[in-house]
Amino acid sequence: MRGSLWQLGQSITRRLAQADKKAVARRYIASEAELKKTVLYDFHVANGGKMVPFAGWSMPIQYKDSIMDSTVNCRENGSLFDVSHMCGLSLKGKDSVPFLEKLVIADVAGLANGTGTLTVFTNEKGGAIDDSVITKVKDDHIYLVVNAGCRDKDLAHIEEHMKAFKAKGGDVSWHIHDERSLLALQGPLAAPTLQHLTKEDLGKIYFGDFRVLDINGATCFLTRTGYTGEDGFEISVPSENAVDLAKAILEKSEGKVRLTGLGARDSLRLEAGLCLYGNDMEQHTTPVEAGLTWAIGKRRRAEGGFLGADVILKQLADGPSIRRAGFISSGPPARSHSEIQDEKGQNLGEITSGGFSPCLKKNIAMGYVKSGSHKAGTKVKIVVRGKAYDGVVTKMPFVPAKYYKPS
Repeated sequence: MRGSLWQLGQSITRRLAQADKKAVARRYIASEAELKKTVLYDFHVANGGKMVPFAGWSMPIQYKDSIMDSTVNCRENGSLFDVSHMCGLSLKGKDSVPFLEKLVIADVAGLANGTGTLTVFTNEKGGAIDDSVITKVKDDHIYLVVNAGCRDKDLAHIEEHMKAFKAKGGDVSWHIHDERSLLALQGPLAAPTLQHLTKEDLGKIYFGDFRVLDINGATCFLTRTGYTGEDGFEISVPSENAVDLAKAILEKSEGKVRLTGLGARDSLRLEAGLCLYGNDMEQHTTPVEAGLTWAIGKRRRAEGGFLGADVILKQLADGPSIRRAGFISSGPPARSHSEIQDEKGQNLGEITSGGFSPCLKKNIAMGYVKSGSHKAGTKVKIVVRGKAYDGVVTKMPFVPAKYYKPS
């Protein structure tokens, strides 16, 4: 989805406050009947969720809290997100790992059982088809989650390559987990709240770890990960148990963990310096340009063997021509496609995501600039509505990450 979800949320809130609410509702939620709904849809509406179309789904952009307040509450207490629009799937078979390694940049074979990593599905030109969190459950079982907006193309891509792989005798099959829902519990109260609902010691599960365990009486897939920069979990739960689990989490937090929508999720991930596919990464963007070189496994750098490896390995050797960078700017917040210039007014690149940071109380953004201009401290101009404002390249994340790792 192009543009800032935070910006969309603000726009909807302002417009719904104006007189012609019916016309506005028609404009933003015209195809309500065509939109898919998660099993938590009625729960969202009952709790004041403002529902908007997103990647073919009707999803809450916010609840009764403002996006600003929700963002701050996630970092101070906690947030519960319904991310069931995202697509979880399992690859199974003794050749699951070598099959997946043909499609992604990660060293999947090198992952310990029950651990995962962020990776990128690449095309023949080295561009990003999608980013995904993948987990090696064991040698013959990979669990991964792909973005809602990329689901159809991702599944078609995987299926096409799977057919060719199996035709050559490879042992791999898949299961798409449409029978499950996905909740993301994020923030400093995530672990203490969830601990009330499981006998497993969450203190022994670190960032990137995966477990199959009982939570609130249901068999769940638990990954200690998230999209906010905070400690937290993504919980794949049987859909018939999803509403009960959401209610239990909110109850056990004594109201401190709040339901949170896509608007705050967008501002949280931007503060955390994390890419939104479709804005900050696209089919023509390589992982090296996107600042995800760390996600290319050491063995993969030596061996290649994934789609577009020749392009990506050449960029690793020679350096890319453009790079993703973070910015802090004056004036109105920069938005997607705002031009980035040097101090003499020469074009350097463009913003891909931007907004006002609820936690830092300043404008933040990320975008792509010519290599050499990506270094922290570089002064730039960012053009918003035809006027150039001062900006400076800033290291990301803007807000320090708080992932739970072994000390």
